Amino acid sequence: MKSKVSLPLQEGEARPSRCPDNSAFKQQKLPAWKPQLTLASVLSSFFLIGVFCLSVGVCLTLSANSVREIQIDYSDKCSDCSKLRENSSNWNKECHCSVNFMLKEDILGDVFMYYGLQNFYQNHRRYVISRSDAQLLGRNVNIQKSYCAPFTTYRNGTPMAPCGAIANSMFNDTIDLFYNLNSSVIQVPLLKTGNSWWTDKNVKFRNPKSYNLSSAFAGTARPPYWQKPAYLLDEEDERNTGYVNDDFIIWMRVSAFATFRNLYRRVRRIRQFADGLPAGNYTFRISYNFPVTKFKGRKHVILSTVVWSGGSNPFLGIAYVVTGTAATLAGFVITAIHLKLRKKKTYFQK
Repeated sequence: MKSKVSLPLQEGEARPSRCPDNSAFKQQKLPAWKPQLTLASVLSSFFLIGVFCLSVGVCLTLSANSVREIQIDYSDKCSDCSKLRENSSNWNKECHCSVNFMLKEDILGDVFMYYGLQNFYQNHRRYVISRSDAQLLGRNVNIQKSYCAPFTTYRNGTPMAPCGAIANSMFNDTIDLFYNLNSSVIQVPLLKTGNSWWTDKNVKFRNPKSYNLSSAFAGTARPPYWQKPAYLLDEEDERNTGYVNDDFIIWMRVSAFATFRNLYRRVRRIRQFADGLPAGNYTFRISYNFPVTKFKGRKHVILSTVVWSGGSNPFLGIAYVVTGTAATLAGFVITAIHLKLRKKKTYFQK
């Protein structure tokens, strides 16, 4: 191996320079804007930011408070069905319960129905990754190589469709709403489609291609906790069944918190409900299928409206108010410090 030998410099020979070239870029002499922080600019910035954040925060808070919402916990009111569902051998037995409530005032505008779960942790790492996105795109893939285990195949080797823990634990209570008008009972028309995002049905989820959906799922089996296969999730609408079913898509969008709500239905604005839900007596009739007692969970039904800023979540408004208050107080503190120092300077000059 040859070593590099540096020859000594001859007398009068200049040592090579290691300095970068004398250019504007390499010498960092490019034109740049350097803000000059003066008292006027700093104080005006703090007060302007404070006024802006306080204004936006007050608007968001008032908007969130204008949302009409009613939340009903039916965990205890359906206790008999809950006990039945705790025994897995009763999976094929139907159980129904009813919950009565009253609206004192009209809920005008678009009304959305949500189901809420409490103490259900969807943010566990192994739970979050327990899915096969390639399978949900309708591709013929080997799910043994996915993260769906242990919900991949049955003992006889039949693959699950869809696979994974998220799909297997899908919320499957059926909730209907009835309006009690005098002596008659009117079922409130609910929309079960159009609740998911466009990108979900056209990009992230697709059914396998075949001449009919049942043959597309041939050779597969439903997840263990499901009561029917994927191609029968909606027997009335072929465009809302299989992997593109709205309820299934919304459930696959996991929550970051243990207490969450998912959109379930929208009130169809026709006949008596053209303006929303009129005041009066109502009844939720629930087909109870989703057990929550073992993990000490709770289940809710929420009826709510929305405004331009979203639902009844005051967090964003409070955050803006706190930020605006802090910026305004900082502006006053800086002003007080400046006046105090200026008085001292004037005193010493005299």
